Amino acid sequence: MGLSIAVLSDIHGNVAALDAAVADIALHRPDRLWVAGDLLFQGPRPAEVVSRLQELERAGAWVISGNTDIAVTDGDYTAAFPWLDEVSPSQRDAAEWARDQLSDEQLDWVRRLPAERRLWSDDALVLLCHASPGSQTAGLPADLDPSTTVERVTRTEARVICCGHTHVADIRELGRKLIVNPGSCGWSFDGDPGAGWALVTLTEGEAPTAELHRATYDAQAVAEEVSARGLAGDVYRAATVRTGRLVR
Repeated sequence: MGLSIAVLSDIHGNVAALDAAVADIALHRPDRLWVAGDLLFQGPRPAEVVSRLQELERAGAWVISGNTDIAVTDGDYTAAFPWLDEVSPSQRDAAEWARDQLSDEQLDWVRRLPAERRLWSDDALVLLCHASPGSQTAGLPADLDPSTTVERVTRTEARVICCGHTHVADIRELGRKLIVNPGSCGWSFDGDPGAGWALVTLTEGEAPTAELHRATYDAQAVAEEVSARGLAGDVYRAATVRTGRLVR
């Protein structure tokens, strides 16, 4: 037996990127679709993203929350960004703007999302989390100190850890663990503005594997929509969407 799982993360209110990724994923016919959080913050269409994700969830997708979803739904900026001494007014304004776009029902749906999900495939445990096992804010960037990386990934017995948060696509083996980060679907920082996703394949009796994918979409049009919104910082947000690199 085998199982294939499409994983995407960090949509950040970019429904055009989400639609492109989902269309590309459909061509590969995976058994499961997982979404690793950070659904709403920064991008121009958070309500449409929630509507799409609710449809996908009804069709069987797993969706979890990320740290910025806490900022949007409940305004707990310290919990969402614990590494910052102070969250800027422009970031607060962007979170509040996204909150105002959502209906009460949509806000309640996002609030109820779990922080993690787990699945056994034969004798392999697969974990879906946002940043790292047990944390929505402590990520697994490729340049993280190796001892810290080991400490974070050994918080779980999972053979495969599917995560996001860094906005940089990455597949790594660490001992027996496979770390799969699809990068960002709608807010990339690794130089490619395409909608990132990953395909994890689990085959009985074989080591799990993963491959990275990018779906193209009109990032320029989304950048223009962000700019037209008129919030403080939107010129930098638009440049980030357009270039696939963090601009601030």
